[in-house]
Amino acid sequence: MIYLGTSGFSYDDWVGAFYPVGMPKREWLVYYAREFNSCEVNSTFYALPKPATLQAMSEKTEEGFLFSVKANQQMTHQQEDNATVFKAFCQMLEPVITAGKLGCILAQFPYSFRLNQRNWDYLRWVREQLGELPVVVELRNAGWLCSEVFDWLHQLDLGFCCVDEPPLPNLLPPIAEATSDIGYVRFHGRNSAKWWQHEHAYERYDYNYTPQELGEWVPRIRKLDSMVERTFVFANNHWRGQAVSTIRQLRLMLD
Repeated sequence: MIYLGTSGFSYDDWVGAFYPVGMPKREWLVYYAREFNSCEVNSTFYALPKPATLQAMSEKTEEGFLFSVKANQQMTHQQEDNATVFKAFCQMLEPVITAGKLGCILAQFPYSFRLNQRNWDYLRWVREQLGELPVVVELRNAGWLCSEVFDWLHQLDLGFCCVDEPPLPNLLPPIAEATSDIGYVRFHGRNSAKWWQHEHAYERYDYNYTPQELGEWVPRIRKLDSMVERTFVFANNHWRGQAVSTIRQLRLMLD
């Protein structure tokens, strides 16, 4: 089963490009869920909302819709004095879990999170804190790419996040790998010029994929989906609704 969606849905610059002009923000998710069967919730990376917020989001989507919820930055970018954040994060998820709409948790680690014993041990600790919840990790430093790490992630039941991003030194290349029963792909765009140097965060993800570039991923996604129970594919090139176009093109190619 392949779930297709975008990284986030609540962007003002999507008005006109995706959302009809004049549509109230409270209706955006309902409108979004008419076309897509999944959404990656990125706002939780910056701050934990009240459980009631996720309850409302769950109620605005139909049965079968799944959310991928991003771990808070204190869980992935801070390794000390954060046990309470893990507890609060799990409590926040309860409405989505109860509704049967939690696809997985995405734990995105920074580029500075390199392969060493300390970080290796921390990933094990993260797994322990999140119990049996489904978790996918995005490792942004290519130093993690080796069979030993893949085998170890499999043992911990931590999924591996495949990415499409600029072909820059030490970033992850476009590979298809699964280390749990969840396949996961994120399209960040290939804006090499703005990846490390940008004035605004959105500039990094300002990129329009060509059909040829997306076509490279069709066999990889099909390979992933043959290895797992469910596959999530999210477009994070969100500036001015470019992510919507990305997923629409991919959906046609996969169909």
